[in-house]
Amino acid sequence: MALIDLFLARRVKRGQLTVHHADGKTSRFGTADAAFNDVTIRFADRGAANFIVRNPGLGAAEAFMDGRLLIEQGDIRDLVNLLSGNGLWEEGGRGLKPSPGRRAVAAVTHRLNRINMARKSKRNVAHHYDLSDRLYDLFLDADRQYSCAYYTDPSNTLEQAQDDKKAHIAAKLALKPGMRVLDIGCGWGGMALYLHEKTGAEVIGITLSEEQLKVARRRADEAGVAEKVRFELVDYRHVTPDRFGGHFDRIVSVGMFEHVGPAHYRAFFRKCRELLTTDGVMLLHTIGRMGGPGVTDDFTAKYIFPGGYSPALSEIVRGYEGLRMFPTDIEILRLHYSYTTDAWYDRTVAAKDQIVALYDERFYRMWTFYLAGASQAFRFGGLCNYQLQLSRSRIGVPITRDYMIEEERRLRG
Repeated sequence: MALIDLFLARRVKRGQLTVHHADGKTSRFGTADAAFNDVTIRFADRGAANFIVRNPGLGAAEAFMDGRLLIEQGDIRDLVNLLSGNGLWEEGGRGLKPSPGRRAVAAVTHRLNRINMARKSKRNVAHHYDLSDRLYDLFLDADRQYSCAYYTDPSNTLEQAQDDKKAHIAAKLALKPGMRVLDIGCGWGGMALYLHEKTGAEVIGITLSEEQLKVARRRADEAGVAEKVRFELVDYRHVTPDRFGGHFDRIVSVGMFEHVGPAHYRAFFRKCRELLTTDGVMLLHTIGRMGGPGVTDDFTAKYIFPGGYSPALSEIVRGYEGLRMFPTDIEILRLHYSYTTDAWYDRTVAAKDQIVALYDERFYRMWTFYLAGASQAFRFGGLCNYQLQLSRSRIGVPITRDYMIEEERRLRG
């Protein structure tokens, strides 16, 4: 039996996978299950199967991107769900991971790469966020929220869930008119503009993406709030009270901490403490891992977020321990990002022709693999989203969570 057949026979129990080999042989694995769509794949050449076995996650991605792995029934999301859903994280599943030897080498490589020095940060950000504006228009919501949405109901639209995410975060910030807010990793400006519109707070957003900066500044100009909502191209390490008009009452950071790197977590939190007023509060929203510290998978590190890493909660805690900041609220969002990336995947597939015209077929296949893999990592794997609220003062926020609930209801109308 071929190595790929041995691998799939062990892997696929629920759901049915049919494999057409390059030599004409056909193999079938698993049994039909309503939880999974049936999938049929074909290997276009004799070496494709062994290429995948050596490093299943990256190998499958590159074989799919290069047309060596063809999907004849279902799509890449169906295939990824079938393989990942048969190995749940909570049941000890390892996902599509490489061999122990390859994992050992990768652990060293990734830990070296994620020592995210300032000179690399801008290049790493540009790799992903300076892609064509048109691409992001095609699969994100109109406000371009490129982070986990908040689904009060799984059937909600992406637009509703992203609006609810902004309300959920704003409520935790306990903002008052006239407060000054620093948005670290402001994206295209949606969160900063929302906070000002809903609360009257003055916001400074910082980013390392030149393309995001252009859009954010344009949006502030168009809204007539450029004096109250400013955007700057600057690394968080270089922000000082003197340079930016004083200390901040609040700091918010959504979807940026994944690019900081564990070696710099303490410097990040120390900088945040330095920038906050004595009763200041910060809200950190980040992808995280539910187990212990690990490494970024090979596909994501190579093609999507070079230098990126999703931290374990223990790593985040070690970052602020000893800095005399109070952890005043911690929330874990489990399935929300799976719902979010499913919506992005559907919009990407609907926009296939436009994306292929922007880039090419290989890029489109890479992007769908990325979104399909991200969805399963939150649905079946060990990823989640953490929201941590930290305060410099023990009385910086009320002692119960009632204020969050009340303010969120108000913001959601």
